[in-house]
Amino acid sequence: MKWRVELFVALALLQVVTAGAQQYAYQVNFTDKNNTPYSLSSPSAYLSPGALTRRTTQGISVDSTDLPVNHTYIDSVIALTGGTLHATSRWMNLCVILLSDSAQIHALDGKAFVRSSKLVGYYSTFLHHRHTNATGNAGAVAQRTASADNVFYGITWLQTDVVNGNYLYDKGYTGAGKLIAVLDAGFLGTDTHPGFDSLRAAGRVLDEHNFTLNSNFVYSYDTHGTSVLSTMAGYVPDTFVGSAPLASYALYVTEDDNSEQLIETLNMLCGIERADSIGADIVTTSLGYNTFNNAADNFNFATEFDGKTTIPARAANMATQKGMLVVATAGNEGAGSWNKILTPGDADSALTIGSVDPGTLINAATSGYGPNAAGKVKPDVCAVGQPANVFTASGYGSENGTSFSTPQIAGWAASLWQGNPTATPAQIRQAIIKCASRYTSPGPQIGYGIPNFECTSQMLNVLDTPSPFTADNWVLATPNPFDEGLKLAVSPAVSGNVDFRLTDMAGRRVFSVTYHLQKGYNTPFTITIPGLAAGLYILKANSATQQQVLKLEKR
Repeated sequence: MKWRVELFVALALLQVVTAGAQQYAYQVNFTDKNNTPYSLSSPSAYLSPGALTRRTTQGISVDSTDLPVNHTYIDSVIALTGGTLHATSRWMNLCVILLSDSAQIHALDGKAFVRSSKLVGYYSTFLHHRHTNATGNAGAVAQRTASADNVFYGITWLQTDVVNGNYLYDKGYTGAGKLIAVLDAGFLGTDTHPGFDSLRAAGRVLDEHNFTLNSNFVYSYDTHGTSVLSTMAGYVPDTFVGSAPLASYALYVTEDDNSEQLIETLNMLCGIERADSIGADIVTTSLGYNTFNNAADNFNFATEFDGKTTIPARAANMATQKGMLVVATAGNEGAGSWNKILTPGDADSALTIGSVDPGTLINAATSGYGPNAAGKVKPDVCAVGQPANVFTASGYGSENGTSFSTPQIAGWAASLWQGNPTATPAQIRQAIIKCASRYTSPGPQIGYGIPNFECTSQMLNVLDTPSPFTADNWVLATPNPFDEGLKLAVSPAVSGNVDFRLTDMAGRRVFSVTYHLQKGYNTPFTITIPGLAAGLYILKANSATQQQVLKLEKR
């Protein structure tokens, strides 16, 4: 079943309904890419400058998976079957074709270049039907304000404050220069909503494609994508500010509201591939899958949700190998019979997001449970989604679910990455996880907890510059001299308890505390010692393998 929090079906389709107009969708896998006109030595023929820059920056080589599908094979498939080409995937070396008669697929039987074929969808009327267009007006550009409080953020303050996202905005990190691809069911109202005026006026929607209908029109069908996009790109200071208001976006429709079929997982694959080819940095999807109209297609959790088997999970992992960060919904099956996460949320490399209430910080009952079938902690982290504030087609509202917590994190990841441009997707993901509230005690529904983007920024700054930590200097205490609070940044050599003991110059203990810390950089924490007299003190830190002594001054 494909999942979204709530279906906002707003079809603007003029369907062609005629007798015998059915279409069968087939996935055709090829054996090789032999005799391709493309070469690994000339990747600019099939990858954009942005895609190549991303690979170069991260030291990623172009390989055979980047080569387009051999068009000779595709032309042969079309000629033999009389079908219509729906999509191609270079990563998995396949195409999807539409046939009016399922028997036509047998024209490929025994062909040396065809490895396999599989029925992935059926439509009683033509899939690639016509649609109506809509036009919008660019409106005025919203002015950025330096404020970062509940007045400036308006109705998005709670969901921002929970993860300390305003810290990034205060540092000037708004997602500028980063490209986020959004995969969804439709973006009805995105081209007219005044909250997207600055997005449109600045030309920051860089690509649009409808993989369901094989067209470039995305501004219809469903408002779900509009609400998802708003949590990142919405920018109305003092009313509504998203998590990456100055990022650029690609809008892709990969979902079909009218059915639940395997072809939608292939649409998702192709959407992620297109995001790679245009140079996107982040892919976010609030779509997830487990069961389908045809029960024979249903995924088996134990054997297929191991983080690397389903097509969406494989696509997410491949995208990560190409240098992108994939942010995926955990799904809203937590209170149902399925109960678990959906795919691609199970993917090894995906940053999978659950949903919490902004007041209690407790998971929504519907938020999907992990781990994945291989035992990997999922979801990774959680954000506000019960409810989250969003744009509706023409105004403002609130919606429940991981559909809306997921893109928030994608936007903050973009803003974080803007401030740490040399970081890799793995480092961005790891910083978000390691700075989460439950990092040392993850749970099946909360994952590693709720992120803290002040911590993530500080952690990545350590990675971006020569590390201040050594084996002998693994505790940093600031400020020094200090007033009330003393912030400790700690990077122990091994995981375990670390004892901190503060004594006066005569050796008398005035304060002690023990923390269980992970190997490497940990979330900085502050200790406060009320009533401590001004003067000099000694702080001693002891772990299982290290000791350090610091001389501090209390003002």
